[in-house]
Amino acid sequence: MNDMTADGRKCFVCGPTNDIGLKLIFRLDDDSVCRSEFTPDALHCGWDGVTHGGIIFSVLDDVMANWIHLNGMRGFTAKCDIRYKGSLPTGIKVKLEGHCVKQRGRLIVMLGKMIRTDTNETVAETEASFMQEAKS
Repeated sequence: MNDMTADGRKCFVCGPTNDIGLKLIFRLDDDSVCRSEFTPDALHCGWDGVTHGGIIFSVLDDVMANWIHLNGMRGFTAKCDIRYKGSLPTGIKVKLEGHCVKQRGRLIVMLGKMIRTDTNETVAETEASFMQEAKS
């Protein structure tokens, strides 16, 4: 289970107490890359047999946000651009990666990537700006 503050336990993507959530577990490798795995099922489709783009976006947003969380910070997505490179059939496992490109003041720029485990093809890539919450 994720080590998560009480206010994130219902997160759709990673919250362990969200009954309809994905319950992804994120880990930080060498303090530089946040990783997880995900296998979409038939409930996650847009077209029959194809994973909905919003689900793909959501898990990529979360792998980047969890890099921030696992590095002891709190923040929120300010802007996110996504590039879909191919469709993802349901039932196909993917690897998720998120890492920081730069930090300046409260701004954190992140990259996210989703890679099929069966073909090693990139499904989608994101670049996002996060704003770190101001310390009180």
